[in-house]
Amino acid sequence: MVQSHKMRVIEIKAPGGPEMLTPAERAVPVPGAGEIIIRVAWAGVNRPDALQRAGAYAPPAGASDLPGLEVAGHVAAVGPGVTRWREGDTVCALTPGGGYAEYVATPAAHALPVPQGMSLHQAACLPETFFTVWTNVFQRGGLQAGERFLVHGGSSGIGTTAIQLAAVRGARVFATAGSAEKCAACTDLGAERAINYREADFVAEIKAEGGANLILDMVGGDYLPRNVQALADDGRLVQIAFLQGPKVTLNFAQVMTRRLTITGSTLRPQSDAAKARIASELEAEVWPLLASGRVAPVMDQVFPLDRAAEAHARMESSAHIGKIALEVAGG
Repeated sequence: MVQSHKMRVIEIKAPGGPEMLTPAERAVPVPGAGEIIIRVAWAGVNRPDALQRAGAYAPPAGASDLPGLEVAGHVAAVGPGVTRWREGDTVCALTPGGGYAEYVATPAAHALPVPQGMSLHQAACLPETFFTVWTNVFQRGGLQAGERFLVHGGSSGIGTTAIQLAAVRGARVFATAGSAEKCAACTDLGAERAINYREADFVAEIKAEGGANLILDMVGGDYLPRNVQALADDGRLVQIAFLQGPKVTLNFAQVMTRRLTITGSTLRPQSDAAKARIASELEAEVWPLLASGRVAPVMDQVFPLDRAAEAHARMESSAHIGKIALEVAGG
């Protein structure tokens, strides 16, 4: 049950740096048809939040203007047509925005039970990352057991998730990272080899293994033509972000002669129905792995909600390994 008509939130005062994240007060949202209201215990911090704060990633039409795409907590209210969830249920959920707040509205079909034995702190850092990895690596990328899989940014939230899921499903996993500590974290999670991109050329290293059957990239820029070089014949490149920019000159002749596939997606603009299908597959295919402990989110630092600016500064420093979380109510 919602205890108050007002709630603490973090607003984006104006496009800019982390200092633009400002504590404020807003009205508690009311659930629409097919929605639930979650009393947020913890919220995950993700790159799209920082892009939105910087003015580079506008929320979809109708979504909250507040940042925050994943949370864990307790169902506080249910809207018309919701049958699975009841007040008091413990859930984690993908949200269309608004997660940096004490309460958030989200489609009921985008919520999942907290995996058995997992804390709310950990569960808050599942949805955005696991939805993204599942849809891009397995649905779109079609990764199969025995294939060679390269993930860039292996120590990030996306990277640590992709390494674990690919390894547990039988792929040969390779990763890039920017320090010895980060490379060690990648191999500890199941990567066969981690390449320090500051010291070695990942193209040469992967080609020596026979080339990658699948590459997951969030760097972009000059990595795009290098990724194409690193692919095996009939290989696939899945692009999910552009930390170094989306524009590059690329010779497509090799795409044709070597039968390569270049694809990609972003999660937030997809339809509610598409996200519900991803949630259903995750619950069937991945939630048992989380409950058994074979896969787990890698947790970095925790910040209280009103220090969200510090959380963004840490993420953008790239010093973190795994996920950063905001404590809203704890538990």
